[in-house]
Amino acid sequence: MSTAPHFDIDVPAFWQDPYPTLARMRKEAPIAFVPQLGSTLLCNRDDIFVSEKQIDVFSSHQPEGLMNKLMGHNMMRKDGDAHMNERKAIFPAISPKTVRSHWTAQFAGHATRILDELTPDGVVDFVQAFALPFSAECLKSITGLTNMRFQDMNAWSQGMIDGIANYVGDPAIEARCHAATSGIDAAIDDMVPRLRTTPDLSLLGVLLQTDMRMESVRANIKLAISGGQNEPRDAIAGTVWALLTHPDQLALAMSGAIPWLQAFEEYARWISPIGMSPRRIARPWTIRDVAFETNERVFLMFGSANRDEKHFDRPDAFDVRRDASKSIAFGAGPHFCAGAWASRAMVADVALPAIFDRLTNLRLIADKPPRIGGWAFRGLLDLPVTWDA
Repeated sequence: MSTAPHFDIDVPAFWQDPYPTLARMRKEAPIAFVPQLGSTLLCNRDDIFVSEKQIDVFSSHQPEGLMNKLMGHNMMRKDGDAHMNERKAIFPAISPKTVRSHWTAQFAGHATRILDELTPDGVVDFVQAFALPFSAECLKSITGLTNMRFQDMNAWSQGMIDGIANYVGDPAIEARCHAATSGIDAAIDDMVPRLRTTPDLSLLGVLLQTDMRMESVRANIKLAISGGQNEPRDAIAGTVWALLTHPDQLALAMSGAIPWLQAFEEYARWISPIGMSPRRIARPWTIRDVAFETNERVFLMFGSANRDEKHFDRPDAFDVRRDASKSIAFGAGPHFCAGAWASRAMVADVALPAIFDRLTNLRLIADKPPRIGGWAFRGLLDLPVTWDA
């Protein structure tokens, strides 16, 4: 165990709103062991920005970690050459060039079809009506698992992210995660013969043309699903909510005074959809007066780093006019999110402009505020809205 001071948290309250606790930790104990989570948390942006790049100390290789046990050994839980080799293998499917030339048009097609089917029939939960199916349909295309329903894509993604954040060891959550991974394996098995015969630019199509072992192919497809559904889903719904509650900032985006990408990047800073990334201490290490021992578990708290007062003025405020370039919502080191370009295209290039162009006078429901929760993964649970027909 590290020599970091102990800091107790109220886990349900932390799930409801982690930011007051994280602000206290940045002030009182920016590196602290939290007994309720069984981990030492790094909360300052500078500590995280430096430590994430020190893979010889803060290792992503976690043989006993929840992700390895539940989803298989994917590239996110590998370091050095092992990580880079698999990252290079998937790159042709999600490179900036492929996103621009291939995926963005498909994303636009999904958005148009889903928006065409929407009607403002009283109160509409925008998470369920658009953000969820749009994110899932895009992810079906990217992964190559076009044989599954968008409802399954979402449910299985949620099952996995709940499982890998199940630090309290709830057996029901673990069982749902196992059911999700079994469903994905079956979908992969169904698509493999087709994509071996007729390869495409999907992740599965690209990986089947490499010498990657099938168990690693499966693990990396599950990785893409675990992060590739909830992050765009939550960012779309969340950015819509943030802009609707800040109409002056929405006007800036709709007029073109600020790009939609800037609104998305500010939301990703303000409410980090992926708020934490775990690491294993690979060798004894000291940060200032805190000494770490080998094999300790450390949480890099991105959600805290993105509200660090040393780097962001009024960090608890959503402001599309700010410079959010120091945000580490997508990570900061060699594990920088490989799907970042696809995510930006889905949310900023396609979803946000289409939503506000197509849904006239889109507005919140005054007596039905949205619910939001999570700390390792955080997002809106619902978004009640309506608009003019």
